[in-house]
Amino acid sequence: MCNSVCFIILSWVFAVLVFPGVPARSGDSALKDNITVRQGDSAVLKCSVDSKVSRVAWLNRTTILFAGTEKWSLDPRVVLMENTAITEYSIRIENVNIHDEGPYVCSILTNKKPKSTKVHLIVQVPAKITNISKDVTVNEGSNVNLMCQAVGRPEASITWRHQSLRGGHKFVTEGEHLELISITKEQSGIYECMASNDVSSSDIRRVQVTVNYPPFISKARSTGTPVGQRGVLQCEASAVPRADFEWYKEDRRLLNGINGLKIETQGKQSLLIFFNVSEEDYGNYTCVAMNTMGITNASIILYGPGAMHDVNGTPIFRCCSFCLLLTITLSHLLKF
Repeated sequence: MCNSVCFIILSWVFAVLVFPGVPARSGDSALKDNITVRQGDSAVLKCSVDSKVSRVAWLNRTTILFAGTEKWSLDPRVVLMENTAITEYSIRIENVNIHDEGPYVCSILTNKKPKSTKVHLIVQVPAKITNISKDVTVNEGSNVNLMCQAVGRPEASITWRHQSLRGGHKFVTEGEHLELISITKEQSGIYECMASNDVSSSDIRRVQVTVNYPPFISKARSTGTPVGQRGVLQCEASAVPRADFEWYKEDRRLLNGINGLKIETQGKQSLLIFFNVSEEDYGNYTCVAMNTMGITNASIILYGPGAMHDVNGTPIFRCCSFCLLLTITLSHLLKF
């Protein structure tokens, strides 16, 4: 019993001397390669012994883990490996975490002469995003600042990518912060923050950036329809928030279901439908698209087979008055 106690005390003193950097005599210690494991995995620390060994122990800093087959550590994750070769004295640390990182010593007593094998355990932690900006809605022309923070060992690198509304990803920048100056509607969409450190697969989180912008009419096509046939005028406008539509003929607003007309609006498209075109229906129509950001309009013509055309092939009708657009704009401003 006295010999065991003396050996443990000797091992402890040896560990105190070795770790601060006091060199052991030549041949008294062996430095093994660092052991690198991922957090949550198991680490096996190996120590070679021979028949001349009388005492052996594993220490972590100044804490004795095992002395021979006797366990001193209270940590249930630390176990002495069995069924190993006679020349091997190894321990396993299960479910490794960052607190396990550091130096370990296998202390050996051979013919009353101490030796040691030193091992340094390195614990790697997969990159994980801990904080990221929330989804944001801004008006076109505003500045947007996005933030993404991550942890990991080694330190996680952060990359921002933009997934546009048209699809596809585009690299934007690296680093925790992403700044968008005078944002445009083309810059709306999903921004991906990708944190990686090659320990495991990247951690990816997303931020939705919505950009409000006034309507612009992308399609407004004049249509020729004979009397008695079904006619359709089509108006299409892009806008965020989605545009509301109104239809006018000259200065008069057209209402759904009145005088054989039907107005169908779905998404960014509005249709003015004539169930039975008459001579009175021919003329200039105005499609008005509006949202909280602004208002715009386009002139669309319903014409018959005998209508006169200008040099560009467009039917000739009187243009709607400037007063109509002014009236609509004032009404729009009062509404919002």
